[in-house]
Amino acid sequence: MILITSPPVTYLRHSLHNRHTKPPQICSHFHRSSEISTVDRYNPWQTTMNHSRIRTRDRSYLCLARRKPETATVIEVEDDRIRRIVRYLLWTTEAVYILWLFLLPYAPGDPVWAISRETVNSLLGLSLNFFFILPLTNSVGIHFLEAPVLHPMAEGLFNFVIAWTLMFAPLLYTDRKRDRYKSSLDVLWSLMMFLTNTFLIPYMAIRLNDADTEDKPSERSRLGEVMTKGAPIVGLTGATVCLISTLWSLYGRGDGDFGGIMERWQYLIGYLGSERLAYAFIWDICLYTIFQPWLIGENLQNVKKSKIVLVSYLRFVPVFGLFAYLLFLNLDDEKLIN
Repeated sequence: MILITSPPVTYLRHSLHNRHTKPPQICSHFHRSSEISTVDRYNPWQTTMNHSRIRTRDRSYLCLARRKPETATVIEVEDDRIRRIVRYLLWTTEAVYILWLFLLPYAPGDPVWAISRETVNSLLGLSLNFFFILPLTNSVGIHFLEAPVLHPMAEGLFNFVIAWTLMFAPLLYTDRKRDRYKSSLDVLWSLMMFLTNTFLIPYMAIRLNDADTEDKPSERSRLGEVMTKGAPIVGLTGATVCLISTLWSLYGRGDGDFGGIMERWQYLIGYLGSERLAYAFIWDICLYTIFQPWLIGENLQNVKKSKIVLVSYLRFVPVFGLFAYLLFLNLDDEKLIN
């Protein structure tokens, strides 16, 4: 409301009582470029309604006023600048990941081009003990295939990262920006699951690209449908394996000569400082710790409304924040499941 006590307004009030007086044009007295409807001579109490109101001591009048542009454009420009910076950092991280962990000989362990037979045998053994299926079946007397005996710390670290990667599948398939990634999500997740987690970094960079308004939302693959509709089961499986991995690292193979918690901790320190695979797993855990709350935070609309606040806090907790997202995913949302 703008209170006006200037002479033009006094003249206006006088003109309203005198029908023979020609109504003045008020807008020229304002600094803003505005347009005010004149008062109807036959109905001096009615004015044209729009966005701004001019108020006199006795009456109020509405005027057509054009406001200055809001700061939305400035905010959009700032957001674009931030997105470009983040994309640059992600692609730089990808380059460092490949060079440092795969190619250069300076990180702990052997690079890919000089990988030792011992590392290959260790990787094969860890793969056979996938999700502790063979060790657990052997422990209950089922010996259709003998599980390789490896250090429980190595087995626990391997299965922890693989289980966390499994849980990322429904999150990727329900990401609202997944269509900006033009390649196959099936291939992306399979490479993450069974080869290396370095492929998630380019996805995080590509999803920051500008949306193409001409593109129609793509349909999910069969794997994507299974992962989305079975998200609670996937989350429960992954969280359970992560918990078992932690306990297995500390107490697994108690009948073997692996020592107590302190001895196992010392082994882990030496393992990370001498094995390139273990060293890469630590990188993956750090990246997952960043990407998990980032992706969940931008997809909270996929969660049941009653659980959004809970998930928004839990998303910062590694593994279990993702478990909460998958558990409370709103599978009744047609936009989500279609």
